[in-house]
Amino acid sequence: MKLGVNLVNFGPAASPEALARQAEDAEALGYHFVMISDHVAITPDVAARYPAPFYDPFTTLGWLAARTRRVELGTTVIVLPYRHPLETARMAATVDRLSGGRLILGVGAGWAREEFEALGVPFHRRGAITDDYLAALTRCFAEDVATHRGPFASFAAVATGPRPARAPRPPIWVGGATDAALARAVRFGDAWHPIRVRVDWLAETGLPRLAAIAAAEGRRAPALCPRIRLNTTDAPWPEAERLAGQGTLEQVRADLEGLARLGAEYVLLDPYADAPAVDLAATRRALVALAERVVDLERQALR
Repeated sequence: MKLGVNLVNFGPAASPEALARQAEDAEALGYHFVMISDHVAITPDVAARYPAPFYDPFTTLGWLAARTRRVELGTTVIVLPYRHPLETARMAATVDRLSGGRLILGVGAGWAREEFEALGVPFHRRGAITDDYLAALTRCFAEDVATHRGPFASFAAVATGPRPARAPRPPIWVGGATDAALARAVRFGDAWHPIRVRVDWLAETGLPRLAAIAAAEGRRAPALCPRIRLNTTDAPWPEAERLAGQGTLEQVRADLEGLARLGAEYVLLDPYADAPAVDLAATRRALVALAERVVDLERQALR
């Protein structure tokens, strides 16, 4: 199981120096990947949770590709309806090529109604748009000259180079926990990427539902690659109130071991706790403290 770090690319704590430091620290500490989030228009509903400035994910990941050597670089997640799939495919393939095949493309349908309105994208059709755009992306990644005829995107004989470094495409992680999102992950994704979950919910509800939808589709279920909180405390967090990743180092370690037993291939640690001020120094201390746990889990997985 690979562990990664969600970088803070928005709000008062975000700056080029801070982004570089977060990525370089994660790589030096032995984490396997870093990811950043996406918003295009920082409307009031977005700003209430993710304030400006907001650094663009593709541009930032391309820059971080030159500041790192080993870690994979990903999005958690691109709001797919915001950009034409030809643009998304070109930007994603470029980052993958420039980074030597290190891109993970996390995608989702989005949630911020005011942002959709500012961009002129119909909020109530976001799921259908996401499905159509994923079909278009798949073609763009797989073909030198792509044609797609869909309800929201149509194009013919478009040259798609550069091709991604990882053939036939960078890994696609699909976010969301509704049945529609799970079906989207089954049809289009290499992994399901739920966020802010409990381990018992995954075991008792999320993964069985994913398996049932995959069976109904006649497909294999995608890999499990969740994003969990990173909120360490000195005193134990009450279990009834706790999401995965919250609590003492022992509780977090138990969560990671539980996710490993469930077959998680990647787990993203998210230090953001819905507060505009992010203490990056405290986050680094927590990541340093967990680094030894990362090594232990890797050794256990090799036994």
